[in-house]
Amino acid sequence: MSEKIKHSGIVESVDPDCMKVRILQTSACAGCKAASFCNAAEKKVKVIDIFDKQSIEGHKPGDNVTVTASGSTGRKAVMIGFGIPLIVLVAALAITYSLTNSEPLAALVSILALVPYYLIIYIMRGHLRKDFSFAVEK
Repeated sequence: MSEKIKHSGIVESVDPDCMKVRILQTSACAGCKAASFCNAAEKKVKVIDIFDKQSIEGHKPGDNVTVTASGSTGRKAVMIGFGIPLIVLVAALAITYSLTNSEPLAALVSILALVPYYLIIYIMRGHLRKDFSFAVEK
């Protein structure tokens, strides 16, 4: 079963090694008839960078395309963006509180424990860019 994440978009710019595609990201209820009256309906314009050279070839700005990514890529992104930081935060909170019995200190240490994590993510962004790649469906 090959589940894919798909979004329709418009090519904004094409360089030899990067193509930028503008997509409209909508929440699940954005298609509802009452969406214009509801604050829960959310639409955001995102620009996706595509580094797959085969996907870039033959496209020009203004083309309508479908951007795809594998479902496992989405799950991995959620883990790195939300799952691991939550584990780090809770672990630092529990350890610090059990050692110091001070809630304010435990809260501060748990938040500061995320700084090295996000620094590592920032330093590894080139490697992560290869892991979290998008392609254009033909």
